[in-house]
Amino acid sequence: MNSGEVIVLDEPQLIFGNDQRLVDPRDGLSLFGPWDSDRPGQPRSLSYGIVGTSEGIQAFSAWAKLLHGPVLNDIVEGKDIETTDVLWPPFPGFEAATGAVLPEKPAWGREIDRGNLDELSRHPDPHLRAAGVVGAFYEALRIGNARDDEIRVLFCIVPEFIWKRCRPNSVVAKAEAMGSKASRSVIHDRKKGQADMFETATDFDAYQFSVDFRRQLKAKAMEFRAPIQIIRESTLRLTNDRDFGDRDLSPVSDRAWNMTATAYYKAGGKPWKLASARPGVCYLGLAFKRAEQDGSNACCAAQMFLDSGDGIVFLGEFGPWYSRDTKQFHLTRQAAKNLLAGALQTYRDQEGGPLTEIFIHAGSEVSAAEFDGFRDACPPNVKLVAVRIRQDSRGVRLFRNGSRPVLRGTFLKLSDTSGLLWTNGFKERIRTYDGWEVPVPQRISVLHGQADLKQVARDVLSLTKLNYNACKLGDSMPVTVHFSDAVGEILVNNPKTQKPKPNFKYYI
Repeated sequence: MNSGEVIVLDEPQLIFGNDQRLVDPRDGLSLFGPWDSDRPGQPRSLSYGIVGTSEGIQAFSAWAKLLHGPVLNDIVEGKDIETTDVLWPPFPGFEAATGAVLPEKPAWGREIDRGNLDELSRHPDPHLRAAGVVGAFYEALRIGNARDDEIRVLFCIVPEFIWKRCRPNSVVAKAEAMGSKASRSVIHDRKKGQADMFETATDFDAYQFSVDFRRQLKAKAMEFRAPIQIIRESTLRLTNDRDFGDRDLSPVSDRAWNMTATAYYKAGGKPWKLASARPGVCYLGLAFKRAEQDGSNACCAAQMFLDSGDGIVFLGEFGPWYSRDTKQFHLTRQAAKNLLAGALQTYRDQEGGPLTEIFIHAGSEVSAAEFDGFRDACPPNVKLVAVRIRQDSRGVRLFRNGSRPVLRGTFLKLSDTSGLLWTNGFKERIRTYDGWEVPVPQRISVLHGQADLKQVARDVLSLTKLNYNACKLGDSMPVTVHFSDAVGEILVNNPKTQKPKPNFKYYI
């Protein structure tokens, strides 16, 4: 295609049971079941443990019963039932969609006192607030994990007040606060592991972890055998009323689809696979996270996604990778070599097969020195390409005649190495655009190596369909870039994580 030419890429297909192909995961699971339905490794029963308040556990129990049968839609305000069923297809039931059984009762459950959680979540110091709440969940998980039951996934049901108070930018009002907050200098010392003569290790250990409840709990829970799935209590509301305070909820059927796909994947299942996947081709997403907001020290991680659709994570080195002048992350040649070498070794440890091509996906620039380092670690006769993918929020917009926005999959070639891909837009399968604003494209740039730009765009569009944390036609970002912040936050802001797991399912 010539520069300036606009084409529309086909919606990538997914493979389901008996190698049947469709574009929408909900269609495929409903009609043919998961990709691994006829393979020996398919989980047949999702034995699970559960931790939460009594209200949360009761809500999940009702939800588990609901997932056994089909879930139909009520008419959503402003839409007829036909439109509703296209946007949010009816859910056929957990076993009908996956071929696996989700028991109505857990293998074990641990109840946490709601009043205690409320008190812990009111501490004015965000580090002690998160540490206290995570500690309550962690202890319950630890006791349950000590049992001999074979658990495939751990559900943590979280009250809304934790979600409100235990995130990075959360602030507890003075009228609600319980306890005192340390000064900035004391917090700085505690983060460095420096305590005064009156403090004990427990006084500053909380400062070695993220203030984000979700990511801290995921980091600490990696020592357990099964991955955890954190669910807000409001998500388990059994109505199609989309209004829940300041939170909009999609219909119950949509939430059932999302929870089913996530639980099945975390239990070791493979819900679907990319039909466009090429054997021996892998995609490596780079993740960076600064250790301190006012410093240059940062850590890097690599997320490798294989032709099977599964992913692995490798933690790289700490170093002065961040420049406050350019606001960019860059590795030295040696650090880049070590990162790719470590990721490839993890891949081999997971019994990965021979590779033919490696595509590095990054949200920022990849320098020549970094690419040389990646090339140093690249196996002989394996093609290496570095691609930058970032939202083009201030650039070109495309419009169609009429009221419908640009089609998802629209690709505008700007040069031989750069183009714009609309991963959001009008989706023919659901006959609508499920966004709110004018669709914004992703700018795709081949920075190093040789690659067919159109094939790179096809790959990026395909990788928007590998988010098993949701069950929908496609995301706006490829999975290699979409979860980079979450992976970086879990690994870097929780440096005391015990033996980080290489499997991607522990991070989403």
